[in-house]
Amino acid sequence: MFILTNVYICAFFGENYLKFNWQVKPVRLAWISNVPGGDRMGMSFGKYVAYRTVNAIIILFLAVLLMSALFTKLATIQLESQVQSTVVQEARTYAQQHGIPPTKEWLDQRTKYWEHYYGLDQPYWKRTWRYTVDTFFFKWGQSIVPVFGTHDIKQQIWSALLRTILLFTTAEILVIIIGLGLGVKSAQKPGSLLDRTISILAMLTTSLPMWWLGMLMILLFVVYLGWLPITLYSQVEVNGVANLLKKMSLPVLTIVINLFGGWAWTTRNIMIGTMQEDFIMVARAKGVPERKVIYGHALKASAPPIITMIIFGLIGSLSGAIITEIVFNWPGMGRLYWQALQMNAVKTMMALNYMFAILTVFSMVLADVLYAYLDPRVRIGAAASS
Repeated sequence: MFILTNVYICAFFGENYLKFNWQVKPVRLAWISNVPGGDRMGMSFGKYVAYRTVNAIIILFLAVLLMSALFTKLATIQLESQVQSTVVQEARTYAQQHGIPPTKEWLDQRTKYWEHYYGLDQPYWKRTWRYTVDTFFFKWGQSIVPVFGTHDIKQQIWSALLRTILLFTTAEILVIIIGLGLGVKSAQKPGSLLDRTISILAMLTTSLPMWWLGMLMILLFVVYLGWLPITLYSQVEVNGVANLLKKMSLPVLTIVINLFGGWAWTTRNIMIGTMQEDFIMVARAKGVPERKVIYGHALKASAPPIITMIIFGLIGSLSGAIITEIVFNWPGMGRLYWQALQMNAVKTMMALNYMFAILTVFSMVLADVLYAYLDPRVRIGAAASS
């Protein structure tokens, strides 16, 4: 249910936000070009950034409000159970100290005290609003059960985020470098042996589940070849930088093998479309060196979609991967979410969903702003729609 909530928010807000930004604006642009003085109606880059930032904040707050409405109900069930267990424990202590069981009035008094302490005596809408505001301003507090060895939710997420950056972001950077390089080379000679090989590899690697490929890597390099000790992946924490790098080697290799083909194939298709443009043929006819044609003209013209891929790839890597982290025993964001699910740590799950929503909205705003910087016509469309 928690995962479906997160997916619903990202799908609903994300899809509609992208539709507004990438599909509506070209229509507005076509309309404004027919208006006298329309070319002077575009907003400045600074105003455009402010406009998109305000939109993002509003969308993010609405997403948090929706999540809070769901998680407040779950938190209420958990807190009511916590209140009952606390009162039962206090009743046992009272009976041991006084030799008689507590009265019903005493039990009701202690129950009301703990309900007031956790805010359960307030209306549902008021608790939802308070939960929304606290979450939005990063006032996450403490989780009832310890996750990753601590009750402090900020500490839980911070430690998991650093490890996720260390593994997944590092792997994503390697994927981008390899994928872009192979994609550009493949676009230079479509139909060549390199092009056909990359096409086949892209289909093979992207069709393999990452966690399944990771299990094969452990089976090959750890069990059969014995190049790495099994203790690296039988425990979560390892000591020493050398052991940490060894533990990272297999998951990084798995991620690169799984993702580089898709990157190369997508880059190739983008570049091939650009290579057929008239300005590329004119540059070649003028005798411009092929290297400059590719990297100075074609790649620059293909920059907007490629930059979008890079942004979503790098920021998306901060979310981690639940099953892959479990396979490699890596304590990242995915494993933190899984443990929070198992332990019913509602506050931790809410904070993680909020972080994922921030990453999603931020990546869309960043891509939108970079598009506006690379293509000023985007700002004209935004001015018309506003």
